[in-house]
Amino acid sequence: MGQWPSTKAKRVLAALLRAGWSVKRQTGSHKTLSRAGWPDFVFAFHDGEEIGPRMLARIAKHTGLLPEDL
Repeated sequence: MGQWPSTKAKRVLAALLRAGWSVKRQTGSHKTLSRAGWPDFVFAFHDGEEIGPRMLARIAKHTGLLPEDL
């Protein structure tokens, strides 16, 4: 696993969409993302929110996101 930088939620969501995830539905700031072959993932962050390295590692574990995807 690579080293994760702190990043804005908007940038993480954009990286997930580029990686093949799509927004299945949204309720407020909770976006349910889906991708073939993966279980649905709930992305519950506001766009301007800062996501730290530990949370990014958890998101990566569930979505297959890599540091170079950001």
